[in-house]
Amino acid sequence: MSPHAPRHAWFAAHVVGFFAFFLLTWNPAGAQAESVALAGMMGGKALLIVNGTAPKTVATGETHQGVKVISTSGDQAVVEQSGKRQTLRVGQAPVSLGGGGGGGRGTRIVLTESSGGHFMTAGQINGRAVQFMVDTGATSIAMGAPDAERAGITYKNGVPVQISTANGAALGFRIKLNSVRVGDVEVYDVDAVVIPQPMPFMLLGNSFLSRFQMQRDNTLMTLDRRY
Repeated sequence: MSPHAPRHAWFAAHVVGFFAFFLLTWNPAGAQAESVALAGMMGGKALLIVNGTAPKTVATGETHQGVKVISTSGDQAVVEQSGKRQTLRVGQAPVSLGGGGGGGRGTRIVLTESSGGHFMTAGQINGRAVQFMVDTGATSIAMGAPDAERAGITYKNGVPVQISTANGAALGFRIKLNSVRVGDVEVYDVDAVVIPQPMPFMLLGNSFLSRFQMQRDNTLMTLDRRY
């Protein structure tokens, strides 16, 4: 991918306002959770990300989008859905509480559109928890250098490439990700590019999306694995 100036000019101008709006207002409906991650702890409350939605503080005994918090301790929380319990840890990759095949062997991803018209999802890169924004106009997965460093990606070993940004030309790096996972679905050897400046989200581009048959139905996007 070669990120272009208009896209990153938008990021530079709107990152703070959009991200704050997203966290405060996005709460798409969903009866059953397909993936759950623990973003943090606030006192005795768990900060849950369910199906890639904005983090929500949930106290012990409370239920959010079908996921009930059973107990919390330190940086861990025990959650339950439909009688199935999981222990979550802060920073751990999302786990499945739904009926899909576990261990990254699922075949379908279902995403819900946010109030801002974007499709967001929690996921993982090389086993590290990340947050994606679907971008069908992006050739590959794209991320800023700070996000790459937090995900433990040694991007400077990649292929140097010139990238046009809002601040002019910059040196980026084209890399290959060992694995990218969303929910129960995991794909391998995925192309990505790292740009020098921060980005509000990692872009989930066509190096991942092209592995799927995509269908849009109003506010839902369904990705079915191609074989």
